[in-house]
Amino acid sequence: MTLTETRLTDHRATLDQALETIRTRAYWSPHPEHPKAYGESAPADGLAAFEALKGTRFELDQPGTDGWAGSEVSPYGPELRIEYPHVDPDVLLPAMRAGVPAWRDAGPERRALVCLEILARIGARTHEFAHAVMHTSGQAFMMAFQAGGPHAQDRGLEAVAYAYLEQTRTPGTADWAKPQGKRDPLKLRKSFTTAGRGVALVIGCNTFPTWNGYPGLFASLATGNPVLVKPHPRAVLPLALTVRAAREALADAGFDPNLVCLAAERPGEGIAKTLALRPEVRIIDYTGSTAFGDWLETHARQAQVYTEKAGVNTVVVDSTDDYKGMLSNLAFSLSLYSGQMCTTPQNLLIPRDGIATDAGHKSYDEVVGDLAASVGGLLGDDARANALLGALVNPDVKMRLDGAAGLGEVALPSRKVTHPDFPDAVVRTPVIVKVDGAGPDAEAMYLAECFGPVSFAVAVESTAAAVELLRRTIRDKGAMTVGAYTTSEEVERAVEEVCLDESAQLSLNLTGGVYVNQTAAFSDFHGSGGNPAANAALCDGAFVANRFRVVEVRRQA
Repeated sequence: MTLTETRLTDHRATLDQALETIRTRAYWSPHPEHPKAYGESAPADGLAAFEALKGTRFELDQPGTDGWAGSEVSPYGPELRIEYPHVDPDVLLPAMRAGVPAWRDAGPERRALVCLEILARIGARTHEFAHAVMHTSGQAFMMAFQAGGPHAQDRGLEAVAYAYLEQTRTPGTADWAKPQGKRDPLKLRKSFTTAGRGVALVIGCNTFPTWNGYPGLFASLATGNPVLVKPHPRAVLPLALTVRAAREALADAGFDPNLVCLAAERPGEGIAKTLALRPEVRIIDYTGSTAFGDWLETHARQAQVYTEKAGVNTVVVDSTDDYKGMLSNLAFSLSLYSGQMCTTPQNLLIPRDGIATDAGHKSYDEVVGDLAASVGGLLGDDARANALLGALVNPDVKMRLDGAAGLGEVALPSRKVTHPDFPDAVVRTPVIVKVDGAGPDAEAMYLAECFGPVSFAVAVESTAAAVELLRRTIRDKGAMTVGAYTTSEEVERAVEEVCLDESAQLSLNLTGGVYVNQTAAFSDFHGSGGNPAANAALCDGAFVANRFRVVEVRRQA
């Protein structure tokens, strides 16, 4: 269909609200997170659309297609058997650049409104996307629906809003006159055009393909850059559906659909390195391991590289006036998606002599034992456990989980959970390991990231020692999130000072329905860009401002 001006204009109100919300940092979302909000037939329609994709070739009509690739197997067991276009970069990349002039000339507002149309089309198919995310990431359905759907769409819209804001700081034209005393003033007519840097490469991750992929994708597209999406080979479908929606919306708006393309890879091909070093690629967005993130930052020198890598997320437990609420909140945070979130706490720093609580003094052993009991109670029912845990995303996570029992005294062993609908799913509860923070070689163990459902209860000499260990952890290893529980204003100030010094996002005394590993678009910053865990924040002005340049043309008036 051809997009009408009315349709695009309707998106302006959404853009304006997004701009206002990133200013106020209030709660707002235009994307419903409740499945029933999408209509009575939406659940069945979404499932049917997902099922219809299995065993098919995912046609995109891209230039440079030289074959097919795809080997996705759901963490819940079934093979998807979907083939995606495999591309020749020598053909595809020049074709992607051909549509840039018209996209650049459209200007920041038009680009933003087309991006919102893409998001609207994705939003209308949220149920389909939920199944795609579930069966590539291993997230339980409700989490896949919310995090892979509306929350991801919120992050995409947030990036568009920041992109629009940064691009419109400079006026499009200006009349300039410099007084010359008795002579006529010098006059120039100046124009200022925002121009993208070049092809943007989005390297997708396995665990949150849309939530982590949309900020970079939409930030680059909204700032005038063509975007090549290279999904993780285990999680292609959610981003392939995104690329298809983007191409259709761009074409309907009168732009070249090749402004957004897909690059699927064959097993073991490793095309991310090849693409990352192409001279046409000027922007890279990456979420994943520290090793490859460091490689990109070191070798892709021609590009502006945005990375979200690994970190060691830490919680300082000093004291609490809601012991039961603290345990409940921590138990949920450790369990959600089997700890397979870059924001999940790994290290819990607990004074060796225990902590003060509203339920009386609790020793280190009591705190750890009570937390283990809280996790066990939360996940004791298999139906609820499956809804919270999802499936382990890949064999590497299971290997780390299996090896954790040998790292110390196990306070909470992991157990196998059977999924009633997917008997082949690998579902495991978290393990909590007690560690002597001063023990020989202990730091080398618990200061290494152990991604997955593994947490360490680290016994430290004092709260002051915990705060100092927190500082070293953030500085040396990085952290996406930091948490602390304390009733002491002095301790609160000390922890806050560490996070300000080392640039880490802090959550204090969470005991209700908000968790340290969850962030809300338009209000919360995901990462800070100021410690080794990530060199960018989702989302702020710095995340978008270096994706474009302002080109000035001066004319004699």
